Amino acid sequence: MTSLGDAALDALTSAGLDPVEVERIVLAALHEDLVLGPDLTTEATVPAGATATADVVAREAGTVAGVAVALAVLDAGGFPLRSSHVLRHDGEGVSPGDAVLRLTGPLAPLLTCERTMLNLLTHLSGIATLTRRWVDEVAGTGAVIRDTRKTMPGLRHLEKYAVRCGGGANHRMALGDAALVKDNHVAAAGGITAAVLAVRTRARHVDLEVECDTIEQVREAIDAGVALVLLDNMTTSEMREAVALARSAPGTRLEASGGLSLARAREVADTGVTYLSVGALTHSALSLDLGLDIRG
Repeated sequence: MTSLGDAALDALTSAGLDPVEVERIVLAALHEDLVLGPDLTTEATVPAGATATADVVAREAGTVAGVAVALAVLDAGGFPLRSSHVLRHDGEGVSPGDAVLRLTGPLAPLLTCERTMLNLLTHLSGIATLTRRWVDEVAGTGAVIRDTRKTMPGLRHLEKYAVRCGGGANHRMALGDAALVKDNHVAAAGGITAAVLAVRTRARHVDLEVECDTIEQVREAIDAGVALVLLDNMTTSEMREAVALARSAPGTRLEASGGLSLARAREVADTGVTYLSVGALTHSALSLDLGLDIRG
């Protein structure tokens, strides 16, 4: 159950976001601002009953993500959404000066919610913007840009949503929806073949990916019937060799990971790998510069 109003719920549902999860994040963020008491500055400076119209405006070019989350912040903070207008939707591009949201209503709760709303909206839009750059860089190659679990604790649900807004795809959401056998798992199990057998014995129908550091490991993973192989920190020539090996097992997909950069993205995509795994999408994205401007 959630206490969010219909407008906020409709926006979150339309975006494919879980309202309960978003409300948890929003309330925790608002609590950080109000835990030591009310908004003293706003209470002191804003006349009772004052209203205003304000726009959330882009200060730089980018891709928007988190509009529905921004509306949920306002709703949870007591700002009525009946006069809110979405001018740019998630996944859409903005240029400097473009308005993303237009908000009309009581000024006090709007100012109290301003920073919390912008913190989430700028962070998610920054992730979407960086993802879009990667997606555009590999356009036409058939390769897909994917995220990782290198997310901020508590924000994975939203950060992975922002990746989708930027045109990327999500890897596993948690540890239980897919298996990824990494080098430490291989060491613990006694080899790739043993690790694969152990996972399949425990969870036969789960998606399984195996991380490989060498071409010899790629060959072993393919021989073990692994359908998704992660190529960890391999050179471009090694990736091409792995792609050639994978052709012997139709349906096998390869994912490049480690040491990737925008400058190298197309070169890697042209090797024929299916995915580029980019942790930077969530752990290194700069916030998109958005601000709240009162119109009058």
